[in-house]
Amino acid sequence: MFEMNKIIGLFPMLVFIFASCTKDIVEPRQYDTEHVIVIVMDGPRYSETWGDPSHQNIPRMANDLAPKGVINEQFFSYGETFTVPGHTAIGSGFYQDISNGGTEFPQHPSIFQLWRAANNAPQNKSWVIASKGKVEVIGNCSNPNWLNQFLPSSDCGIDGGGASSGYRKDSITFENTLNILATHHPNLTVINFREPDYSGHMCDWQAYSQGIKDIDNYIYEIINFVETDSIYQGKTTVFVTNDHGRHTDGVADGFCSHGDPCDGCQHINLYAFGPDFKKNTIVSTERELIDIPVTIAELLHFEIPSSNGKIMTELFKE
Repeated sequence: MFEMNKIIGLFPMLVFIFASCTKDIVEPRQYDTEHVIVIVMDGPRYSETWGDPSHQNIPRMANDLAPKGVINEQFFSYGETFTVPGHTAIGSGFYQDISNGGTEFPQHPSIFQLWRAANNAPQNKSWVIASKGKVEVIGNCSNPNWLNQFLPSSDCGIDGGGASSGYRKDSITFENTLNILATHHPNLTVINFREPDYSGHMCDWQAYSQGIKDIDNYIYEIINFVETDSIYQGKTTVFVTNDHGRHTDGVADGFCSHGDPCDGCQHINLYAFGPDFKKNTIVSTERELIDIPVTIAELLHFEIPSSNGKIMTELFKE
């Protein structure tokens, strides 16, 4: 009886200790976002997108979409400023010295693999859609524990043939994107549009500029689709960015190429739209490519182990 009385006497203290230990446990924040789409404009400079005060190449984003989302004026790629390394950063949360030819996989599991594994989701609920076939490699990784596991569906390059198939026109990628979104309603999608980079390498300023304008319209149409689709409406976040920029005028051959750490190559664009984000907002918090996948992981409730990326808290509503 004495021992029982001692235990009963300790009960209030035990309750206090338990309450003290649990009061700091923070429940995961709940979000309205159930679907995330990342649209990558391959290779335009910031100076021809948000950095141009006239916004002549992005009238849809500047006039129609900016009031609906957040623009970050200080967004950068601090990895290698080429297509596959840039998409690898977006697709994994890590910078990596990786072949730009689509001949090797990233080292770390992709956000598609991590998300599918965490949710036991079917393959058609995550997609890589790309004008450049080589972008397909960002869905997989060389880690033997993840290699060929939980892969996304893919529609990349000519006839969707993947890494070795070459490049197709952005108009085809756009039409395929709308069809995939309408048919499968994936929860996680990365889309690559090639034209600014392709025409930039041809040193064709007119085609380079027109490519940005065309993608600007594709972005508008994709967001219009998710705003009106019964499944996507009010549940979809869209990030618009690029994998790299191009040389600043006066550096190497200017807009004709890229690949170094000059401001023209590293300073890129970020627009974010979604039910959990602010509207009609411009921020200048310095952020980088690897922050996109980590923010996606926060929204969709999965983990990216060991990534140095940060959640872009400034995008979120209070």
